[in-house]
Amino acid sequence: MGTRDRILDAAARVMGERGLAYATTKEIAKAAGYSEAALYKHFRDKGELCLAVLLERIPGGFGEWIQELPQRVGVGELRAELVSLARLGAEFYAHSFGIMASVFSDQQLLAAHRASMIELGAGPQLPRELVAEYFAAEQRGGRISPAIAPQAAADLLVGACLQCGFLASYEASADQDFTAFAESVVDTLLAGAAG
Repeated sequence: MGTRDRILDAAARVMGERGLAYATTKEIAKAAGYSEAALYKHFRDKGELCLAVLLERIPGGFGEWIQELPQRVGVGELRAELVSLARLGAEFYAHSFGIMASVFSDQQLLAAHRASMIELGAGPQLPRELVAEYFAAEQRGGRISPAIAPQAAADLLVGACLQCGFLASYEASADQDFTAFAESVVDTLLAGAAG
């Protein structure tokens, strides 16, 4: 295991225990067994480190999956694709709430984090934007009814994942299987959206 991986593992552990707002780069470097300078050789700032933790250390691979969503248009069975998206999304949110919630307690930190995410081309808006684009593309391909609004459908699906993840985090059950949730939400959505 290389330096970067050790830093990411330590960051995921420290951020998970203390939240992003209270996890310092010094504390993360110490937990990894390296100097703060070593951390900055791999990550330009705490925002980039946080993004790497969210994309590479949260179970399920939602970050990678959602970024590949444009290539999934017209591929596979629509219901199965959406169930995977919802299951991975709920799992991602369940595991990331502990890391991200503390950012909202400090407006200055939130502004800095927001600026960092914008600079990195990331942020919490990305899943809903990519899902809306996916729905619009599937709609153009005839797999989703022209009667639905792609952005509204994306908001319903991503919002349900966010709520489910929040409750799982709150109830300390983030490691549960989210398949039944995903199937139920997707079946409800598709009942009104299928083309």
